[in-house]
Amino acid sequence: MAFAPPPAHRLRALHLEDSELDHELAVAHLLRAGLQVECRRVETRAGFEAALVDGGWDLVLSDYNLPGFSGIEALQIVRARDAELPFVLVSGEIGEDTAVDAMRHGASDYLLKQNLARLAPAVEHAIAAAEARRARAASDRELQASRAQLRALARHLQASIETERAAIAREIHDDVGGSLTALKFDLDWMRRHAATPALAQRAQAALELLTHAIDASKRVMHNLRPSILEEGLVPALQWMARNFERRTGIECVLRAPADTPALPPGVPLVAYRTAQEALTNVSKHAQASRVVVELVLGAGVLSLEIADDGRGMTREDRAKAHSFGLRGLHERAGTVGGWIDLASGPRGTSLILSVPVADDEAPPCGDPDPAALDTADPDREHDPSAWTPL
Repeated sequence: MAFAPPPAHRLRALHLEDSELDHELAVAHLLRAGLQVECRRVETRAGFEAALVDGGWDLVLSDYNLPGFSGIEALQIVRARDAELPFVLVSGEIGEDTAVDAMRHGASDYLLKQNLARLAPAVEHAIAAAEARRARAASDRELQASRAQLRALARHLQASIETERAAIAREIHDDVGGSLTALKFDLDWMRRHAATPALAQRAQAALELLTHAIDASKRVMHNLRPSILEEGLVPALQWMARNFERRTGIECVLRAPADTPALPPGVPLVAYRTAQEALTNVSKHAQASRVVVELVLGAGVLSLEIADDGRGMTREDRAKAHSFGLRGLHERAGTVGGWIDLASGPRGTSLILSVPVADDEAPPCGDPDPAALDTADPDREHDPSAWTPL
């Protein structure tokens, strides 16, 4: 048994027209073209606005010249209510300038009443174009919602990772660190009370090995949880720059304000991790001799730039399929509403983190006072979470 195809969609058209004859001619041309149309005629502004309030229209046809009213005014009323409702201007007298003005205001098409044979194609094209725009708008909304969900997921994952890192760092500090420190005291006691030189020598070797283990544990703890951030972002960057220079031999200059105002939650950690990742990349890949880390806060934006004088990054370096460093930095910046800019060339690479913050005033930024970098012995590496020394 054959089934008949479903009936075509019946178009509901609102026709702004003061001539009954012209209205009937337009409807006849639409029906003759095979369109199923339910067309309602209005001829005043009040009637037009009342019909728009009723809603449910697929199309608006409008004359240009009406008593006390114009097609351009009707178009503006329609666009104020619905940006995508197809609007076709049909007039007996319309100049090129008027037609251009109508299209600029959002008309779907225009034609002369002497050429109504083009009305049906114009209507079909206008409706198809409006449906395509609505589909694109819906896709854009879905894409924006998906991106918002991904950003929320990234924020959740970053928060979970940092929470887990902090828990592991606390366990290392409290359990492993305490045990290693106690063991170091016992070994030192054994060394001092050794009955033979050989036993004292073995105890001293064990102490040195244990010291290396403690240092390694502290490095792991620092990487997991930068506790120095509790002292502020600037002290944390100062410590990182000094530590980087001592560890790699690459000159690292920090330019930062003496004091940084309170920042929104999460921003200091994102800035610290960004600098940490950037300096790690410099030490591994840049072949640089100098790095400048500059922190600026002004005009409601925190900006952190890490610039080196290394070999730069090629396009192939950035396009590596399994290179997630830069992607991770972009995602991390997005968790606090920030973004990453990267510029690279033969003379080096510059990575800039920008994060909007509430503060509109920032202290002047320049090379810090060397005395402010560390008030303690400059030859001793500051360790903000050091365990009890012997």
